Amino acid sequence: MWAPGAVAALCAVAAIRLTVGHERGLRRARLLFADGVAADGVATDGVAPGPRPWERWLPGVRGWARGPGGEWLCLPLGALLALVGQSALPLVAGGLAVPLAGRWLRARERRGARERRADLIVALCGAAAGELRAGLQPVQALQAAAVSTGGLGGAQAAVRAAARFGGDVPDALRRAAREPGAEGLVGLAACWRVAVDGGAGLAAGLDRLEAALRAERDQREELRARLAGAWSTVVVLALLPVVGLAMGWALGAEPSRVLLHTPAGLGCLAVGGLLEGAGLWWAARIVRAGEAP
Repeated sequence: MWAPGAVAALCAVAAIRLTVGHERGLRRARLLFADGVAADGVATDGVAPGPRPWERWLPGVRGWARGPGGEWLCLPLGALLALVGQSALPLVAGGLAVPLAGRWLRARERRGARERRADLIVALCGAAAGELRAGLQPVQALQAAAVSTGGLGGAQAAVRAAARFGGDVPDALRRAAREPGAEGLVGLAACWRVAVDGGAGLAAGLDRLEAALRAERDQREELRARLAGAWSTVVVLALLPVVGLAMGWALGAEPSRVLLHTPAGLGCLAVGGLLEGAGLWWAARIVRAGEAP
């Protein structure tokens, strides 16, 4: 008796998703081509178009699910599936998925923090070069750039102290480069060493370093964009079993009763889960191999 409700819920979610995408596309088209609306989304009469209702709460829900503690969503999802299938196995699976989901979310957060730190290093190099051209000394330029961009992170106090009191600035920068995403500080340390020992222009070296770091970041983003199609294929293939179960529910085959309440179904569920996990792991490994530098 749960099959019609489950199918209706899936249809409702699909309809909402299509509606959101359709409305978003219409809004983008109106912003680009409609008369009386500027390209930046503000109407020529001075009234900005208000956000849609789902545009107010959907980013918050997505951010909470992807943030710390989002892995605990596996428990209510497992409880819902356990209620639908009248079995405790989905709830147990949801509990087992919590640490795996938490590990994935933490890895995602670390990767985002590493990329944000790399962007700060690029901004630090550009700001320091600008301060040098404005007439500041290298020590003052580094301090001003570090304060304005925050590119030195937790090592900012140590590097500023070394710069202010005549310490070994390149060594402090190399120690700061050990943090994830701060590898560009090694190049900054080399530029500083060459400028101090050889009398070369520090601003020119920082410009070249900024250009190299920016090119590396653009290359990484381009590669990620090219691999987006592969990741989409992985997601679609992973969701095919769910689509098959939904079709079984729609046809009245009651796949949940077969899978969760019969020995053959439990065996098929175990083998299918293992194959699904192995397929996801292998596909993710292939895509990550393409992302590797």
